[in-house]
Amino acid sequence: MSAFVSSLARFAVPHRSAIALGGAFLIGEALLGLVLPWMGGKFVDSVFGGVTGKGWHFNEILLAVGALFTVQAMLSIVGGHLFAKRAVLISSDIRERTYAHLQSLPLPYFQQRRQGEILAVLTNDVSVISHYLSASVVSILPSAVTAVGSIVLMISIDPRMAAAATFAIPLFYLLIKLVGRGMRSLSQQLQEAWARGFALEEENVSLLPAIKAVARERLEAGRHRAQLANIVALTIKQQWRQTAIGPGMTWAASMGMLAILWVAGERVLGGELGKGALVSFLLYTALLTRPVSAMAGLYGQTQHARAAMERIDALYSTPPENYADDAPPLVVSAGEIEFRGVEFSYANRSPILTGFNLRIPAKQTIAITGDNGVGKSTLVSLLLRFNVPSAGMILIDGVDVATRSLESLRKSIGYVSQNVYLVNGTVRDNIAYGRPNATMEEVARAAHLAQAADFISALPENYDTVIGDHGIRLSGGQRQRVALARVLLLNPPILVFDEATAMFDPDAELSFLHDCAAALADRTVILITHRPASLALADRIVRLTDGDVVSMPHVVEMQRSDPLHVAQNATETL
Repeated sequence: MSAFVSSLARFAVPHRSAIALGGAFLIGEALLGLVLPWMGGKFVDSVFGGVTGKGWHFNEILLAVGALFTVQAMLSIVGGHLFAKRAVLISSDIRERTYAHLQSLPLPYFQQRRQGEILAVLTNDVSVISHYLSASVVSILPSAVTAVGSIVLMISIDPRMAAAATFAIPLFYLLIKLVGRGMRSLSQQLQEAWARGFALEEENVSLLPAIKAVARERLEAGRHRAQLANIVALTIKQQWRQTAIGPGMTWAASMGMLAILWVAGERVLGGELGKGALVSFLLYTALLTRPVSAMAGLYGQTQHARAAMERIDALYSTPPENYADDAPPLVVSAGEIEFRGVEFSYANRSPILTGFNLRIPAKQTIAITGDNGVGKSTLVSLLLRFNVPSAGMILIDGVDVATRSLESLRKSIGYVSQNVYLVNGTVRDNIAYGRPNATMEEVARAAHLAQAADFISALPENYDTVIGDHGIRLSGGQRQRVALARVLLLNPPILVFDEATAMFDPDAELSFLHDCAAALADRTVILITHRPASLALADRIVRLTDGDVVSMPHVVEMQRSDPLHVAQNATETL
């Protein structure tokens, strides 16, 4: 429980002033509420006994009670507004901080989890915590003031009856524990079910073309229906327990009040207790049931919030990438790359690189080929520090990249992958994705270098044409050219193509690479490929076999004049 409280404090502390102010209004409302039962007793004494000891007539008491109700309503409105506003800000703050932490996590974190599960933390779990902080937690102090004040004033009226009423509170708490047993486990199951539901929905939306291609709509609808049925069953079960706690506590408190009435009646008939005092005592007893009932509801909400906080804490316990913002930036003067004694293995798998050495001269184009699974893409991942080697160093111009800031490293390397990542925006938005403040002239120049200007000018709104989710309104080749233009706008000294032409037919690939030749000049270029046309662009071809490197230099003119022949010779020689 202490871990839960400390985790809550992490989100509440930035809002402590506003929470304290809103709490002050609610405490003021609670204190005024304690005056009302006392005024009720005075009213009874006034009606049945003439005037009160202070000379108040019942009409004066009614006016005072009306004033109390008015001030109470004002305090409640102001306090409620403050907390409603704070709820929005707390929710936004938690979501912003959680999203920022997610952005800082290394790629393997996302590769090991379904996207829907991650989205569930950002949506469902964050909402649960923000509501708990802004609504449930803030009610604790006013409820405590009401409970303590009621008990103290009841003792001042009749100590023995107050002791009997107070003794019932621990019994109520035990009853809460019994009725609410399993609430936390049930909340965890429900939140996990929601996460699986989000994951299924997100996955199916992204796979919709594949689902339709194999006529799988009915099957997927059935899977979704079954998941929703599980969520509904768990929700009903949770709500049954949570809704039963409050009324159950109210019933128990009412039975206790009836017992107190029985004792009080005997004392009034015996002349030991006045009518007004009895009325005040009973009103304080009724007032005491409010915080007891609130405590019952808070118990269920706390179990639900603890389950959500465990998932958020698990996310925050994952260390972010080491951006080393205080480290000096990487300055690429030539662009020489060297892998020196590099070792790496993925989790729970045998090493994929052991004592790996490779030197790529500055301003050369090198093609890296080999069978699937030998580590071609892993080299790119290590170069960009998406993954970190367990041993060895990666150097650029003789500088260990681990000693330089991560942002400067990645800005020095232009990366174009097989899977082109485009946003649902305009062509200009996508090209300027890495430099949002780039001028239109700079965007157009990058598009020209990537040989994308011609097809962009033919689009309905040119650079302002919206291309849809993932660039779905463009062809595969057009998407690749937009991705290349995005990279060239950054003007990096190093370019990496990871199977970037895998989606092209041979003629389209030759055309694309021929068009890009000028853009690749005077840069260090790494081509991860097994395609003949791409191999023909290289000054040097490197083949990976079980982590070993076999390299073979080639004559540039020969490669460019007869790419297929050179690629076949390279394969036979290797």
